[in-house]
Amino acid sequence: MGLLTDTGRTWPVSAAHPGDTGLVHEALFYRYAEDYALGIARFLREGFELSEPALVAVPGSHVDVLRSVLGSDGEGVQFVDMAEAGRNPGRIIPTVLYAFTQTHPARRVRIVGEPIWPERSAAEYRAALQHEALINIALAGHEATILCPYDCHRLHAGALAQARQTHPLLLTGPHRERSADYRDPRAVADESLRVLPDPPEWWGDMLVFSCVDDLPGVRRFVEERGLRAGMSATRVADLCLAVTEVATNTLVHTPGAGVLSLWQDPDTESLICEIADSGQLHDRLVGRIPPRPSQPHGRGLLLVNEFCDLVEIPTGGIGIGTTVRLHMRLR
Repeated sequence: MGLLTDTGRTWPVSAAHPGDTGLVHEALFYRYAEDYALGIARFLREGFELSEPALVAVPGSHVDVLRSVLGSDGEGVQFVDMAEAGRNPGRIIPTVLYAFTQTHPARRVRIVGEPIWPERSAAEYRAALQHEALINIALAGHEATILCPYDCHRLHAGALAQARQTHPLLLTGPHRERSADYRDPRAVADESLRVLPDPPEWWGDMLVFSCVDDLPGVRRFVEERGLRAGMSATRVADLCLAVTEVATNTLVHTPGAGVLSLWQDPDTESLICEIADSGQLHDRLVGRIPPRPSQPHGRGLLLVNEFCDLVEIPTGGIGIGTTVRLHMRLR
């Protein structure tokens, strides 16, 4: 057993776990910056002992801290700024986690993923909680150990309680234990986005579309209002593509019309587009797992997650219709 030291603190580095198979999903609870750095360094060095490829996806401000603690060991680690790559939690599984496992298909991998931090908005937190639950389904059977850090000092008590529900294993300092509160990930994922907050009393603008010939009008509707709100032409083009993908799904998969609503959220300085229809979306992993090349469908919501800053699809509509709410920051 080795030792990991930093500024007067000494933690034992436990032996690596060569017997781990399939997905191992752990939450790291920490209170101070040194706990964060030491806990993650310990986790990564266990992987180094097993020659496991390592990915660290944390908010950019944390990357430099971890590079400093790891020293030369960090040269073999792939770092990703989660504040950018994961600003929409719906894109973390396909573009960060799943992508890294596919890069090393014949090896077990070790990943640090931090999708929840105190500065997240309420809407982002709901989506990030759903993401944490869905990891347990999307990557089940993958040879991966994933560690998710949680700031016990700054996150609210509810976030810490829900972390215990989404992670089968918990780490506090060097201590590793099974979570007695772990729950069915499908239930947690559904509860996290059962319903969406009501739109403002003034709904903004609305448009009904019912056939393919209406799609150019849908794009003009979004483009005009996005530019008027001050969004850049590039961002407007991305939002138009995302809305068109969702509207096309409505026309292809439902017998009725769709309703597009658009308004600004001053709290997050975002433009929000909401598409509601009578269709049913039963698979919570749509838009999170890239389809095989032979599959003709399944790429639309992947693109939507890629283009938008946040995508919310509440589960409470199952049986009565589907709502997709797209957020795009004005700047």
